[in-house]
Amino acid sequence: MSRKLSNRKPVNRELDTTRRLLIAGGVGSLAIGGLTARLVNLQLYNQEEFIKKAEDNRISLIPAIPQRGLIYDRFGEQLATHRTSWNVYAAREDLPDLDEALARIGDVVELTEERRERLKRSFRQEQSFVPVSILTDLTYEQFAQLSVLRTQLPGVTIESSQARSYPRGRDFAHIVGYVARANQKEIDTALEGLDRSNIAQRNQRDRIMAVLKHPNMRVGRLGMEKELDDWLAGTPGYHKYVRNAQGRIKERLNDDEHAPQSGKDVHLTLDAGLQREAIRIFGEETGAAVVMDVQSGDILALASNPTYDPNDFVNGISTADYSALRDDERAPLYHKAYDGTYPPGSTFKMVTGSAGLRAGVITPNETVFCGGHYAFGNRRFHCWKRGGHGRLNLHEAIKHSCDVYFYEVARRLGPERIADEAKAFGLGERYELGMTGGASGIVPTDSWKRGRYNEPWYDGETINYGIGQGYLTVSPLQLAVMSARIAIGNGDQLMPNMVGLGPDLPASERFGSMPPKDILDQLRAGMYGVTSEPGGTAPLAGDINFQGIRMSGKTGTAQVRIISAAERARGVISNEDLPRHLRDHGLWVGFAPYDNPKYAIAVVVEHSTRGSGKAYPIARDIMHAAFVRDSGRSPQYQMASRDKDSESI
Repeated sequence: MSRKLSNRKPVNRELDTTRRLLIAGGVGSLAIGGLTARLVNLQLYNQEEFIKKAEDNRISLIPAIPQRGLIYDRFGEQLATHRTSWNVYAAREDLPDLDEALARIGDVVELTEERRERLKRSFRQEQSFVPVSILTDLTYEQFAQLSVLRTQLPGVTIESSQARSYPRGRDFAHIVGYVARANQKEIDTALEGLDRSNIAQRNQRDRIMAVLKHPNMRVGRLGMEKELDDWLAGTPGYHKYVRNAQGRIKERLNDDEHAPQSGKDVHLTLDAGLQREAIRIFGEETGAAVVMDVQSGDILALASNPTYDPNDFVNGISTADYSALRDDERAPLYHKAYDGTYPPGSTFKMVTGSAGLRAGVITPNETVFCGGHYAFGNRRFHCWKRGGHGRLNLHEAIKHSCDVYFYEVARRLGPERIADEAKAFGLGERYELGMTGGASGIVPTDSWKRGRYNEPWYDGETINYGIGQGYLTVSPLQLAVMSARIAIGNGDQLMPNMVGLGPDLPASERFGSMPPKDILDQLRAGMYGVTSEPGGTAPLAGDINFQGIRMSGKTGTAQVRIISAAERARGVISNEDLPRHLRDHGLWVGFAPYDNPKYAIAVVVEHSTRGSGKAYPIARDIMHAAFVRDSGRSPQYQMASRDKDSESI
């Protein structure tokens, strides 16, 4: 004999129907952390009349989950969309006999004993009006077979729904993020402040839970899905079903007034093809790449490698699979391009040089002698070239990446003026791009150090500051902004943008002002020397192998560890011979074409075996792809807007 879950007779539905109407009625809103998910806009047009009608016809109200807005790249390719999913669910109060329902379902789709017991436990623990998922993602054949049995499954809902899908998978995992079922913490947060002893507030609690726990409901959990959830989520409604005296659904009523309202779409500035190429070019290397249009500030690629498949999270990832991602030393879950921070190394030397020129502590043609080290107090600060570079001016110091030159400039400047220049170039700023995360990095000063470590700033720390080492850390995105501001060359503090068409985002702050054009010209000429003049540190980076275009840029190596005097004496161990976590990071910043810049790029290769020698080939190949694809051409959403404007004239 099958065990009855409840002795309540289906014919006594009037009170249940009235309570459901109260649950569905009114306007609810929900805040989950930084997410605002508009819940139920279900104001009844004539409540008394509607309740009477519901009693007569035994109308059941079931929350209807809206379709989320889609996310597109700049050319209309879908990055977040939907696929059809066939599902089975039920609320305990609608089920005359759970055991019988599971038995009939099990005739079509295998339900192990363990699965049945787990489902029974879920039904016992859940509130009676909250739907519980029985089966998800059925095959169409299974869905069709179960649909034939509808009349034998009173209280069970068998329907198709739209499940979130990410067709680009790994390419946009860190940016788009993913949705997931609301967890208990999110539900508890949503219910905070609602008093169960108050009838109206208890009904609101029930309404919130009925929606959040609905099997088809998903909330933004990470990335744009979370940050822009208000825009994407839409507004839940409800469906009205007519049941007979036995509780079986006879029909679904049309009710456009209370239908769910779909979410709104978002169009990004990113080029999906370039993003895919950037990740492919990285191969087995770990790191990040950012490509910006230097005229518009549009971000065309924001790639982190390795990555993961967000589709694995939509219906819940297994503990084993999540642990494998979390424990991977290459950190595939970490958005290195936006959240990662690194010492910029020699890519920072343009900032130091610019600060020196602006402050008047150097002139473009003044020379500094490099003998391979810089004596300061009782310490020696070494140049990467052990024999030294001899006498150099600013142009030659950038081209040859001479450490000693910039040690001297930094000493003359002091930390405050270096910090001010760094902020003017876009470092030390968290940029609002419409997704979770985002690092501001550290642009240190004396006051910062006193606040952080309760210690004064030491003069020796200024020396390292000049070559992008020490406390200074930046994100790959910030390096791309810095490169773009140098490339554009007109003093404009270009701001990055990734949402082309969608909600308005808070404006990021600008600090100070850029140097005048003559100083920027000096920096650009030095970066050209790096790739295109004899003695430059990256002669193979200049030719991007497309229509004769050349890239200007600057190499950088970010030290992960301090090299001791003893190591220098016996010969420093090469990077590739060190354990991975002790290897230096390789960096590159650049722009192309050198004489009329269109794109700026920043690349960081974590724990590289060859320092910047691994970064610039990646940057060169990504830049090649950007020009081949013409990634910065007018986006589809812009052209569609122009077409509408033309039609209205």
